Amino acid sequence: MKPAGSIPEQYRRTVTYVAAGVLILSVTLYLALPIAALFLRITPDLFFSSLSDPQVTSALWLSLFTSVISLGVVILVGTPFAYVHTRCSYPGKVLVDTLIDLPLVLPPAVAGVALLVLYGRAGLVGRYLSMAGISIAFTTLAVIMAQIFVASPFYLRQAKSLFEQFDLAYEQTARTLGASPLRTFLAITLPLTAGGLVSGAVMTFGRALGEFGATIMFAGNLPGVTQTMPLAVYVGMESNLASGLTISILLVIISFGIMIAVRLLSSKEVQHA
Repeated sequence: MKPAGSIPEQYRRTVTYVAAGVLILSVTLYLALPIAALFLRITPDLFFSSLSDPQVTSALWLSLFTSVISLGVVILVGTPFAYVHTRCSYPGKVLVDTLIDLPLVLPPAVAGVALLVLYGRAGLVGRYLSMAGISIAFTTLAVIMAQIFVASPFYLRQAKSLFEQFDLAYEQTARTLGASPLRTFLAITLPLTAGGLVSGAVMTFGRALGEFGATIMFAGNLPGVTQTMPLAVYVGMESNLASGLTISILLVIISFGIMIAVRLLSSKEVQHA
């Protein structure tokens, strides 16, 4: 016999499922509705006509150009750095790890101010560059530097994790067979970690593409020179709503594509493992 006042198992299971469904639906709607509102706020005709707006095209190509350059620098410098960092022990390694992760929690505007006081015309380094006729702040180069500063931790963290988890037996075998450290890295370590590195690179590209705070503080908002897509959204929402919404939708589409690519790469990496 069931104790008096006990709740039937089927009833409790139903309540649990309903509560779980309400929770999942609430979180999903909270995240999805603002995105859906963007697509519902503008008509397809207005969206496609806004794509020919010089402000939109200029911001799009500038964002893609600077993000690709930033990603290339991060990969070329970050990959060997992460490998050497994980394989070597040296004083201050913990501090270096902390500095690598700092841009992840540092407000982007603060990052921009920090870059400005270092590389601006009156900055600690910028004043000497100005004497040589070199100006960095409020140029396209400043956009790239800001993107590298805020986006590089996404790649560095991924690369460090991959190299730390990599089975050293593969490298030791290659070295035993006479391969140099460089050849071992290029022929063994890099190919076996390529999937994870590509995933980190995709995330880095997405973060660079969406950078706003550091860019506007260090590079300004100059159309055709430093006005990337996030900055163009800011301007468009004040003066041209259609262009602002169009750029916002483009960023959503690109971001969604990036997340899908990361998911696919991650699943392939798990299957390979």
